[in-house]
Amino acid sequence: MTEDFAVAEPLLAEHAEIERALADPAVHADAGRARTLGRRYAELNRVVGAYRGWQTARDDAEAAAELARDDASFAAELPVLRSALDRAAEHLRRVLVPRDPDDGRDVILEIKAGEGGDESALFAGDLLRMYLRYAERHGWSTQVLEATDTELGGYKDVQVAIKSKGTPQDPGDGVWAHLKYEGGVHRVQRVPVTESQGRIHTSAAGVLVFPEVDDPGEVEIDTNDLRIDVYRSSGPGGQSVNTTDSAVRITHLPTGIVVSMQNEKSQLQNKEQAMRVLRARLLAAQQEEAAAAAADIRRSQIRTVDRSERIRTYNFPENRIADHRTGYKAYNLDHVLAGDLDPVVQSAIDADEAARLAAAGDA
Repeated sequence: MTEDFAVAEPLLAEHAEIERALADPAVHADAGRARTLGRRYAELNRVVGAYRGWQTARDDAEAAAELARDDASFAAELPVLRSALDRAAEHLRRVLVPRDPDDGRDVILEIKAGEGGDESALFAGDLLRMYLRYAERHGWSTQVLEATDTELGGYKDVQVAIKSKGTPQDPGDGVWAHLKYEGGVHRVQRVPVTESQGRIHTSAAGVLVFPEVDDPGEVEIDTNDLRIDVYRSSGPGGQSVNTTDSAVRITHLPTGIVVSMQNEKSQLQNKEQAMRVLRARLLAAQQEEAAAAAADIRRSQIRTVDRSERIRTYNFPENRIADHRTGYKAYNLDHVLAGDLDPVVQSAIDADEAARLAAAGDA
């Protein structure tokens, strides 16, 4: 007797409904809505494919069992077909385990210098280059939205948008699916360029990752809840780099979230980029609030850049990278900083999947 996997039926119905919607040209007139539907459709494709594979394996095993009653030659095939059915059922069980609905989204990633002064800012620059090269390896596009650099070439803070080219066929290939684990404090151990005695220093930089809102309708923002200030852009050391008030600071009064932009030359462009980041932050805040209300244990990203709350250490003298959540350790830090981040990220993906499977088994 085999499982019937009735839990998959509503998902199959939803898949068919979205398929009909995506065939309607009117839906594609709203690019954000179409992208949201496409992301969900790609996620459900995995369920549909696994369910059909299981159905085929089940039908083959049942047909062989029935034929074996009249013809003993079919009995020899039963062990192989039943083994295939077991594998198909296990695959379907894994696919049905709830996954992060944001996996197919693009992200806005922010890096902030923490303890360590100029050295921390230089390390923030190293992290930015690592993520830009990692994105390039995956064929993702990147756009630096805002950056406050330092005279030595580092960054006090920098925000970058990272986007996939089109909707991933498998949400597991999405930008958020990979980079969501990067949120937290990253610690570096090395001899700073400003250190004359050759002593190893420890400093830290913080990384925040937000799923980007591709359908503005997902997050309602009342213009009456916004305070918008304009001012002149400034460069390293605070000197003015513009003669007009092109920089924009938006404060969302109900939450206290503040977003500032000055990279673009026009006030309108800076306002658009600031609203883009504000929507992403509000979406993340709404999701965390909903998760807390449901007593769900959700990933927590470090909001304060404190060296003791680290997720990863980058040790330059030993060329060592260590992730403190998964236990991953390797001695190829130079390769990781050059964008070869996949093994480190995969350790987090594997740990997350194991936790979700364990939670599903306890349910």
